[in-house]
Amino acid sequence: MTDPDARQGRDGRGNGRSVANPLREGLRLERMPEPCTMVICGATGDLTERKLAPALYNLMLGGFLPPEFTVVGFARRDLDADAFRQHLRESIDKYSRNKPAKESVWESFAKGIEYHQGNLDDPQAYVELAKRLERIDRDRGTAGNRLFYLAVPPKLYPEIVEQLGEAGLAVHRGHDGGKQGWVRVIVEKPFGYDLASARALNRELREVFSEDQIYRIDHYLGKETVQNLAVFRFGNGIFEPIWNRRYIDSVQITVAETVGVEGRGEFYDQTGAMRDIVQNHGLQLLATFAMDPPVEFRAQDLRDEKVKVLRAVKPVGYNQVEDQTVRGQYVSGWVEGAKVPSYRDEPDVAPDSETATYVALKLAIDSWRWAGVPIYVRTGKALTTRVTEIAVQFKRAPLALFARAGNPVIEPNVLAMRIQPDEGILLRFGAKVPGQGLNIRTVNMDFRYGSSFAVDSPDAYETLLLDAMIGDASLFTRDDEVERAWEIIDQVLQAWANGEGGPLHFYSAGTWGPPAADELLERDGREWRRP
Repeated sequence: MTDPDARQGRDGRGNGRSVANPLREGLRLERMPEPCTMVICGATGDLTERKLAPALYNLMLGGFLPPEFTVVGFARRDLDADAFRQHLRESIDKYSRNKPAKESVWESFAKGIEYHQGNLDDPQAYVELAKRLERIDRDRGTAGNRLFYLAVPPKLYPEIVEQLGEAGLAVHRGHDGGKQGWVRVIVEKPFGYDLASARALNRELREVFSEDQIYRIDHYLGKETVQNLAVFRFGNGIFEPIWNRRYIDSVQITVAETVGVEGRGEFYDQTGAMRDIVQNHGLQLLATFAMDPPVEFRAQDLRDEKVKVLRAVKPVGYNQVEDQTVRGQYVSGWVEGAKVPSYRDEPDVAPDSETATYVALKLAIDSWRWAGVPIYVRTGKALTTRVTEIAVQFKRAPLALFARAGNPVIEPNVLAMRIQPDEGILLRFGAKVPGQGLNIRTVNMDFRYGSSFAVDSPDAYETLLLDAMIGDASLFTRDDEVERAWEIIDQVLQAWANGEGGPLHFYSAGTWGPPAADELLERDGREWRRP
């Protein structure tokens, strides 16, 4: 039996490989996947507890999963199936957006939950896993369709992928030796530590899986507002004509967090804000915002257009780092009424750490559409407000027509697309204040998903897991996207590692970052938006 979602063809980059059926791929219309088994490697970790278990339950609650759907938790912890089911039930009751779990739905979901105990580096554990999956195919009718989710630290990816290949689990074969069902693997960010390691990781993944089997997950791309960007851009005739350098003055992408490192000091001190946010979330938001209309609304064409944007982004050169970037680190302060210790006082953080918890940088897209429009990206921890947004500032009106009436300067129009926490779109424009005279004030036209629709927005992981089961890669990252994103910021990381590229600035927790970040925009006659 062949993969019903695939046909042989070209992937748009000159490579012969299977691509998904154009009648299904990218259109995202068929929301019920085929019966399948999802194997979670590292199933007793925090990701499964907080995100994967609630997402799968909500998909079952919404009627998006077939009755045969099966989950196999694969981890080294000594548990039996009942204990693992209880662990998932507690996770759902604690973290699901629909809680507590509805008994009838949970009972149906729990019938398909199993646990496979074993070390992730033990070849025999994978041999036994293969036998278990064959038994599940027979007993539950999952037809050899498997989704492997690597919910483990990235350093374990090569080992697990190699073991899956050695056990024959990368391509399932039936008793007659023929290919049966589909096999896909999901890997979490970060995809590498730098450009060289990202290339090495892609090579290691492709030694076992083909590119169309690999789903690199970035949960920001599963958020409703990010998905709505394409509809907003290409489904409304009034915006696309002004989405270019003739009308747009500048763009700001903000990913701000109020929390510190939250007990992840050891991980974060080796990663920093540039690797943790900018290389993946930030540049993916940029590419989604700035891409040209695809030929068709399907995964291959959407991802091709995103790659075109990233190829047009000028990498920051080693000698440009000091002029185009600012890095900062928070010291003690107050956030939302709570005292936050200095980053260097956090557990598992080096007392002399030079890791940046704040990054601001100026980028440029050398394309016909965006030439001359600066793109400012900033991210930080322990800031004033938790918000992720893309803010488009339009050019001012060409004539100060109302200057004689006492309005010499009118604020420029701004279109802000909020990704989180209050997903929606805001348009800021000038309006006359009622009354005598001609007083102009800036007002907001504010659309919010929560108040405009009678349904809750699904969690990003719900959308992405369902897409992976269906075989729709629209919201997942391709290998060349990952490598190009690293190319853009790789020399910045090298300069900082060498103690060059400008000093490390300090900022108090609960502020909007170091003053040097404001100066980065002030040199261009602009200022950061305060969401």
